[in-house]
Amino acid sequence: MQNQSAPSLSMQAVIGRRHDNSCSRQVAVSAVVSRAVKRLADCLIAAILLIVTAPLLAILAAAIRLSMGPPALFRQTRLGYRGRPFTLFKLRTMLEARGPEGRLLPDEQRVTSLGRFLRRTSLDELPQLWNVLKGDMSLVGPRPLFQEYASWYTPQEARRHDVRPGMTGWAQVNGRTKLSWKQKMALDLWYVDHWSLWLDIRILAKTLLVVFRGE
Repeated sequence: MQNQSAPSLSMQAVIGRRHDNSCSRQVAVSAVVSRAVKRLADCLIAAILLIVTAPLLAILAAAIRLSMGPPALFRQTRLGYRGRPFTLFKLRTMLEARGPEGRLLPDEQRVTSLGRFLRRTSLDELPQLWNVLKGDMSLVGPRPLFQEYASWYTPQEARRHDVRPGMTGWAQVNGRTKLSWKQKMALDLWYVDHWSLWLDIRILAKTLLVVFRGE
């Protein structure tokens, strides 16, 4: 009886392994397809928004040049997908005012009234649609941080770079600047571990509400 049952148990194990491998392949394929859809949606939405907002961007750029002088765009190096640096674009919101010793004055003293309006309405973020088109960013993902912050990460926190950084993200619609560093990191990692197209749609919808409320 033992000799008869052994092959049966072995066959069940083989079938079980094949089933597990099949499920793993299906999950992997599904993840690849979802990421491809996300990238396609990013490109389409970013392209449409850039076309629609082009007149507004031109007006804002002219207003910035008149009130603050050139340039209208602000460029800054941030950390992107897999920790690779890229140049992030924003509309300028601050003057280049310096003190007697040649150092830049504190941010709150350099932000203009136009700059405060741009920040409150998040219009200063519109040029990042170009970053999305280029593939530096996604519409949704952890916000890209400064290069020097990389030395602050724990190995676990560095996983936030397993996805493209976003114009908006889970942390941004759940407290934004009110959150501590650890809280932001925890929310970013939650997003990385639970990402789905449906979650991105939820975040985008919540972002619109936050912007319209001036939060």
